[in-house]
Amino acid sequence: MYPRLSDLFSDYLGFNLPIPINSFGFMVALGAMTGAWILQKELDRMYSIGQVGSVRIPDPEKGKKGRTKYVDVSPSFLVGTLTIIIIVAGFFGARGFHILENLDSFFRSPSRMIFTTGGFTFYGGMILGGFAVVYYIRKKGLNLGRTADAFAPGVIISYGIGRLGCQLAGDGDWGIASDLAAKPEWLPMWLWAETYPNNIMGIDLSMTPVYPTPLYEFAAAIVIFMILWAFRNHAHRAGWLFWVYVVFNGSERFFIEKIRVNNRFDIFGQTITQAELIALALILVGVIGIWKTWKPIKKEDGSTSE
Repeated sequence: MYPRLSDLFSDYLGFNLPIPINSFGFMVALGAMTGAWILQKELDRMYSIGQVGSVRIPDPEKGKKGRTKYVDVSPSFLVGTLTIIIIVAGFFGARGFHILENLDSFFRSPSRMIFTTGGFTFYGGMILGGFAVVYYIRKKGLNLGRTADAFAPGVIISYGIGRLGCQLAGDGDWGIASDLAAKPEWLPMWLWAETYPNNIMGIDLSMTPVYPTPLYEFAAAIVIFMILWAFRNHAHRAGWLFWVYVVFNGSERFFIEKIRVNNRFDIFGQTITQAELIALALILVGVIGIWKTWKPIKKEDGSTSE
């Protein structure tokens, strides 16, 4: 594995980077930038066809008597701020949920849990980041459903790229011990069993190779992105595409949990992970959201409106 990009460059390009860049952090940043770029393009497209309104910003040229003029621009102007909000709120949410999942370890060594380079729970970042973004979008007077639709493709591709960071760093977000006897002959071994040498957790997996679940999640993210991208011009009510994303996201995470290492809890006689509970809740909420936004809004003249 390559916890630092310098290790990757050294092995494949033959030289060392002078700056020790963390692989996981780099991939998360790359995912955030990719998602922001997609969001910007989607908001511009939706603004051009009237699906989302404009935002007012001060005109660089002041009016008479020093009064500031305002101009209406595409809401893509806010993408930079939105990205910062997501990164900051997402970081604290992901770390906070990880601590809640591992309270025994936190009480033994609080500083280690807080300042470690690993230890993040995606749904924690998603929930806190989501609340922060919703507040900001409402504050700016944008249509929440349409803006959420614009977010959907970029969010899933960002998630997939971030998972590649987990794969490179070996941050413990891997699968259970793989069943080598069940491996299909056509499948490369690196897609079925991984030992994560030099992982940042310092765990020796040489005797018990595990499923490289971050790679599976990356592949799933690509497929979901392609589906969302194909349906982004849907003629349904605002929010429909976002709810489709929610169902796909919950489904992907629920099934990957079956072969992924995670803390498990006994609830009503059933063993389940926190991520599975949240995933099931997302699927249920997403299905309800799709049902409510399935049919286009009827206009008085009998035509349909998005």
